Amino acid sequence: MLVTSLTLGLLTWNADAQAVDVSFKLEPGLAVPLSAPQSRIYDVGGSESLKLLFGLTPYLDIGPAASFTLLPAAAAQAESGMVWGLGGGLRLKRPWDSQGFYGISPWVDADFLYMRTGDLNRPGFDAAVGLAVPVGASRSLWIGPFVRYMQTVQPKREGFDNRDAKILILGVSFEVGPGIRRDTEERPIVTREVIVTKEVPSCPDGDHDGLPDSVDHCPEVVGSIEDSGCPKYDKVVVEKDKLELREKVYFAFDQAKIEDRSFPVLDEVVKALKDNKGFKVQVEGHTDSSGGEGHNQTLSEKRAAAVVEYIVAHGVPRDRVSSKGFSSSVPTDTNDTVNGRENNRRVEFIVRFTILNAGRTK
Repeated sequence: MLVTSLTLGLLTWNADAQAVDVSFKLEPGLAVPLSAPQSRIYDVGGSESLKLLFGLTPYLDIGPAASFTLLPAAAAQAESGMVWGLGGGLRLKRPWDSQGFYGISPWVDADFLYMRTGDLNRPGFDAAVGLAVPVGASRSLWIGPFVRYMQTVQPKREGFDNRDAKILILGVSFEVGPGIRRDTEERPIVTREVIVTKEVPSCPDGDHDGLPDSVDHCPEVVGSIEDSGCPKYDKVVVEKDKLELREKVYFAFDQAKIEDRSFPVLDEVVKALKDNKGFKVQVEGHTDSSGGEGHNQTLSEKRAAAVVEYIVAHGVPRDRVSSKGFSSSVPTDTNDTVNGRENNRRVEFIVRFTILNAGRTK
């Protein structure tokens, strides 16, 4: 059967090989005639439709549609009724990458159709509401119930019943698409802002490494001239006005759990803070605009706090480290694209230098 082949093909289709924002949708269902004379002539039958959807925005899809409806005759001597439809329309939906409510996406759509019944060509339209439930973390397969109303417009013909044919379709939709990116890929720690609370006008050399404190990036620990007065760090670069990391920090998906692969870079942050006891650090957590604001705020606070707990647990005094979550209130990029939202999910360090007096030593 053609329908069976299409169903198997769609369910085994490799969504990653397709272009982003393109999906295929299959809608098998029961067809119930609502209006006379069809409701007297035909029993409950079946319907199948196929849609190719192109995402214009996270909320709006458009694309062509094809459908077939078969209504068995109520009487043995009568013939079954068949309706073919070809056209296209649009769909409004909750974005596929939304958080909360288990990722369920309510949707509504409408199509304008060229209808073929017997040897007659007629205009028609349909409209539907439904729910799409993601299957699996990648969200490349969606399944859910729907209700569709279909109406075939009858032209005026002498000697015939010219009432429109109205059909209600109840079924389950299957949709295959490219899925969404998991947000476990990158959680960078980068320098955002530096505040110097006091600048010493004189040029002492508190750590006696040959560089005056005024140009020494690490004035409390002996370093080399090549590294601007700092020790040799592999994963951390200490500038005069900022602390930079050469590697990124990774978290588990939708959690505040730091992944093991990020421990080495955080260990070097701990070492840099122990070497430079005048540094005070505030850790900021940020998310993109996907999902609820309350969920994003809580997640950003927990992730920033997780970094603080790691640093404190490894010997840095708590009064030198603080955290704050900003949810999606301070984006560094647009939230209208996938890459932009990914850039906005981050954890940042703000470094403060506290210089007590001109004669400070280690």
